Amino acid sequence: MASRTSSTSTRILLSCAAIGVAGGVVAGGSGYLALVLAAISPVFYGITIGVHFLPSVVAFALLRRPGTALLAGLIAGLVGAVFAPHWLPRLIGTALLVGGLIELPFLVTRYKRWDAWMFYLAAIVAGVGIAVVVFVALGGEHFPLWMWAIALPLYAGSPALFTWLGRLIANRLEQAGVARGLR
Repeated sequence: MASRTSSTSTRILLSCAAIGVAGGVVAGGSGYLALVLAAISPVFYGITIGVHFLPSVVAFALLRRPGTALLAGLIAGLVGAVFAPHWLPRLIGTALLVGGLIELPFLVTRYKRWDAWMFYLAAIVAGVGIAVVVFVALGGEHFPLWMWAIALPLYAGSPALFTWLGRLIANRLEQAGVARGLR
């Protein structure tokens, strides 16, 4: 019995690692896209924020185990930092924050409910929080209203969009049998 528990734990860790590595490669590339957008058209920068949700959502939706959103996000942050070492603190901090926010509604239910709306609730709350922080940090009053009319919905909506994509990927992986025996 002990070896089964051990092998299951190893499979969970390896699954989180694989998802995290894939997410880190995407996050690393997204970081450079974000730089280009910030320089050329900062109003569209917010669309890149949701990328940080992808590995945590895929792992959490696929494995349905406490801590997997945090672990996959952390690994993604570390791998992303390989491509952009100067962003290490930002990537790690964002990964832990996003993983924690994704897990929070499930923690409240003691991980007994796995309804889709709970994923989106976490994403929307996080997205709106990010939009407010960006507005305040950048001094919203210094920019024209039309810019904020475009930028804030992107900041708020990007996490929900990438949560939908992450759940879609997790669903396809589950259909392919990747999560068999892991739940």
